[in-house]
This record gives sequence, structure tokens and C-alpha cells, in this order.
Amino acid sequence: MSRSPRVIVVGAGIAGITTAHVLIRRGFTDVTIVEKGDAVGGVWHWNRYPGLTCDVPSNLYQFGFAPKPDWERLFATGPQIKQYLNDVVDSLGLRAKLLLNAEVTSAVFGDDEWTVTIADGRTMTADFVVMATGLLHHPRVPDIRGLESFGGPVVHSARWDDDLRIRGQRIAVIGSGSTGVQLLTALNGEASQVLHFARSPQWVMWAPMELRQPRLLTALLTRSPAVRSWLYRALLAGSGFLADVTTVPSWRRQLLQRFARLSLCVQVRDQALREQLTPDYEPMCKRQVLSSGYYRALQSVSAELITERIDEVTPTGIRTSDGVHHRVDMIVLATGFHSHDYMRPMQLRGRRGIRIEDVWADGPRAYRTIAIPGLPNLFTVLGPNSPTGSISLQYTAERTAEAIADWLDRFAVGEFGSIEVTASATDDFMKEVNDAMGSTVWATGCDSWYLTPRGDVDLWPYDRATLAAMLAEHRDDHFVFTAPRQPGGSSKVGEPQ
Repeated sequence: MSRSPRVIVVGAGIAGITTAHVLIRRGFTDVTIVEKGDAVGGVWHWNRYPGLTCDVPSNLYQFGFAPKPDWERLFATGPQIKQYLNDVVDSLGLRAKLLLNAEVTSAVFGDDEWTVTIADGRTMTADFVVMATGLLHHPRVPDIRGLESFGGPVVHSARWDDDLRIRGQRIAVIGSGSTGVQLLTALNGEASQVLHFARSPQWVMWAPMELRQPRLLTALLTRSPAVRSWLYRALLAGSGFLADVTTVPSWRRQLLQRFARLSLCVQVRDQALREQLTPDYEPMCKRQVLSSGYYRALQSVSAELITERIDEVTPTGIRTSDGVHHRVDMIVLATGFHSHDYMRPMQLRGRRGIRIEDVWADGPRAYRTIAIPGLPNLFTVLGPNSPTGSISLQYTAERTAEAIADWLDRFAVGEFGSIEVTASATDDFMKEVNDAMGSTVWATGCDSWYLTPRGDVDLWPYDRATLAAMLAEHRDDHFVFTAPRQPGGSSKVGEPQ
């Protein structure tokens, strides 16, 4: 018996684009990508604030199956990446598989198939659902007393309004991560004053973020596919240095941490300011911030660092715990995301009505980042414990999608009707991960968005080879299978019922 599985991919960012391409390349054509936004790109669609720049080199931050030789800069801007992702969707013919403005509100499993409901009431059925929702898409708005009383614009960095007036304004930027650093650097010089409220300083490592890609390199990459392939493989291999630095204590980690400290000491000569900017944790414990201009911008006459705790927001500004009232015209929240929600808040129910809230009562968990107990025929790409802090996301997504395609091959020939990872296999994997996390830099004692509410580090504590090996190994004893159901009467994916 041979049958073509119906697949719904939720999300049209890096994970969703990769999954759809890999599945179609492997021969599975009944694929629909559903995306809640009005365009593809995921985080690069929702984020468009001034100064938005990727902290991964452009020639690595791309799909291995869709190289781009003509990046404008060594570190691409957000608009450049968004355009690249749209170009890839078009060149691979994925636009015809895409359903935009289609936010999934629920997915329910029954009779060996999923019923997916869209916000506008449409329903679709599928044999498999692949959650490629990413983790940085639910903006976190801080609970600050009086925030709603402020008389000027209040905007989260992930919901930037292009009509905002910047020139001549006094702007408060709240948040000290990469977004806050990029915003202060970009707004400085256009706004009359930028006040950076950063109670917890970050290590900001110098990098040539604004350096243009050399024309000679662009010409060489454009003319020679062999050179493009070699450079991508070289960068992928070189990125193993980061995985080694973050996961294994060694002189290499110490060297990079020394460079982070040197970046501060060389660029900030004023001792009092340097002390304010010096974190009390090891470099790279949090997501490492890269910048070529933050410290310079912060020391300009139009910028000010404020490390006192925010006490309240008033109609005209912000009052800090030292009693000082800072008058501002606009507040920008660079306060990050609810990074462990993944596919939530959609109503997700698996076998016997089990809810994702039940499975994740103690925090997000998945078997080898790809499968969740209680949710048959559902896979995650860049799910819990994915290597968002050490290994190429594009590479990881492709390896994960290939693993999913392997299971679909077996479904297509009638080996099973449903597949569900066991709770015990998931528990064993999570224990191994948490045990291995002890030697990583992320577990050296800092409060970061990598930490789940329970205090676990939601990252990958191994190297790239281990990731590839685990995703390629299919342990039948770690799963429960049911026999195929008899075909007949199922609607095609994308057809409203």
C-alpha cells in the first residue's frame, strides 16, 4: 500500500520554509504552510526596528540549498534577510503552498488525523502537523506601574511602527539585550536624546557589524558555485568553534571571554561608566551581544545610560528608584519575548484529549527537539532544546526536516497509522540534556531568556555532529505505533470543511 501523507506546516519562517522544501524535495507534495502573518519571514517579518541586524555572518545565515552570493554586508540587516527569505520562497515554488493571514487557534488529534482550525473559522485535516512556529514571536511587555498612563507612543521593538517620529524626540529604550543595543546605536544621532534603561548590563563584544561584503568576494561567489559551496561548508565547520566554546570549558572559552572584556575596556575609558557597564556574570552566559558602535554611541552627548530600577511610568516620563524623573516623548520596549511558549497559546490536544499545557506543566520538553509525548503525528522543527545559541538554525532545521521525511516515508508505505514518542524516552533525553548542561557557559550563573520557568536551560548542550547523529537515528523502541487506518473520506489539506 502506498499513500501520500497530508502535511500541515505551521509557520513560514526559517523552520517552515526549510521543512516545506525538504518534504517536497523528498516527494511529499500534499503540503500546506499556514502562517499567521501577512508575509513570510517569521522573526524577520515581525521585527523591523531601526538598526535590526543579524548577529550571524550572512554567508552562514542562509539555507544550504539556496545560497545567496551577493549579500550587501558581512552581517545582514533585517530587511535584507526578509527579502532573501521571500526570494527563496518564490524560487522554490513554495508560494503556491502558502496560506497567509491564517493563525492557527487549535489543533486536535483524533482517528489518526489532525483537525486544524484557523482564526477565521476554517478547518483543515492532515495526517501530520509540523510545528515550525519558532520561539521569538510573542512579545514580552514588562509589568511597569503606570505604563498605560504614558501620554506618548509606547512601542515594542517587535511591533515597530514605521510612522513614528524619531527626529528631535527624547526616547527611552528599555532593555539591554541585542535589540536594545541595536536600537540605541541606530536612534542616537537622529533623536535629540536616547535614554537607555539597562538595569542589568550585557557583555557587548566588538564585531564589524556594518562592514560591507567586499566586491571581489561577491563576484567570486556569484561566478563560482564551487566557491560558494566551499565557503558555506567552511563557515559551517568554523561555527563548531562556537559550539565548542559554549559547551566545553577550555582555553578557547577563556580566550573569547577575554576578548569580550577587552571590548569593554578598550572602548570605554571612563572608569565609572565602565563599572556601570560591567556585568556580574561570565561573558556568553546570556546570548552574546555583538556591536561595532554601541559603546561609542552611549558615550555621545545625546545618549545616557540609566541603571537605576524603574519605579513607575508617568504621563510625561519615567521615574526611577532614586527619585529622578526622566522626561521622555516616546518609550521603546526592547524587552524580548515569551521565548518558551513556542506554539502556544493555540489549543493543542493530542491522544485522549491531552493538552500541551499538561505535557509542558513543568516547562517545554521534546524528544531530541522533534517529538512531544501525547501528541501523535506531530513534529517540531527548532523546538525545545534546539541549538539557538551555538549551531546554524538553517542547518538544524534541514536535518530535522530530513528526519521527519524519513518517518513520512514509512507512513507512506503503510508501516503505521500514527507514531508517538514515549514519555519515558523523552524523560531520559531531557535528563541527559540537563546533565550535560552543567559544563556549558549558559549554566554559569546568569538570568537569561534561555532559562525556562523551572530554571532549566532550553538549549542544545552538544556539538553539531551529535545533533546530526541523533536526528538521523530512528529508535523504534522510543515510539509507539498504531496500524494504518482504512482510507476514505478524508479532505485534502487546505480545503475548508
